[in-house]
Amino acid sequence: TSYLTDIVWWAGTIAMAVGQIGNFLAYTAVPTVLVTPLGALGVPFGSILASYLLKEKLNILGKLGCLLSCAGSVVLIIHSPKSESVTTQAELEEKLTNPVFVGYLCIVLLMLLLLIFWIAPAHGPTNIMVYISICSLLGSFTVPSTKGIGLAAQDILHNNPSSQRALCLCLVLLAVLGCSIIVQFRYINKALECFDSSVFGAIYYVVFTTLVLLASAILFREWSNVGLVDFLGMACGFTTVSVGIVLIQVFKEFNFNLGEMNKSNMKTD
Repeated sequence: TSYLTDIVWWAGTIAMAVGQIGNFLAYTAVPTVLVTPLGALGVPFGSILASYLLKEKLNILGKLGCLLSCAGSVVLIIHSPKSESVTTQAELEEKLTNPVFVGYLCIVLLMLLLLIFWIAPAHGPTNIMVYISICSLLGSFTVPSTKGIGLAAQDILHNNPSSQRALCLCLVLLAVLGCSIIVQFRYINKALECFDSSVFGAIYYVVFTTLVLLASAILFREWSNVGLVDFLGMACGFTTVSVGIVLIQVFKEFNFNLGEMNKSNMKTD
């Protein structure tokens, strides 16, 4: 309990809470295809702050990863959709009952049941992709639910004629969000007990973001107004961010710096 009296811990906790509130608000105002990948910016900024405040080592690969993550994020912002495809609760209800999304949802549920009850007990502790797949597939519920709650909340707060339906929808989405978060926490903790957190974090970001973008594309049709150039730009931006995250997370314990490399080259000469 000593951390409860630590000012730095409280500052970090409050900052995380404010960040999550901002993240929630962003999902209600900005396309998901932009918000989700940009969530990775917390990794490079966290690494930079940790190197200054906590004196943690940030090697040359980590610095390169920070640079790539920021550069990729800029590319994502430039090429992302400029407007929302779903802006009201009525539109959201229509999208949720779309046969394509319902079919996708059924496939995800079947895969989750298969992974949780059959594959995870046998192969989870030895195969990192099992736990990552479970958590990432649950992201198909988490992020769209968050966005849906924000849209439904607008009708509830404005006391529109459809506010009663919006309240029911909001409660359902809250239940889905709560269940998915609880299950994700469980399997994230299991994964961290069995595998290196750096490797898990890097792979998890890539798979989670990919599946969230897929779910959002099917549900919200945010890619419908994106041209080929913007699509390729976003793909390149996401790839660049992913490479940056891998460099920061996976190679953070790798002892490598240019000074030592130059010394070894001089000795060889």
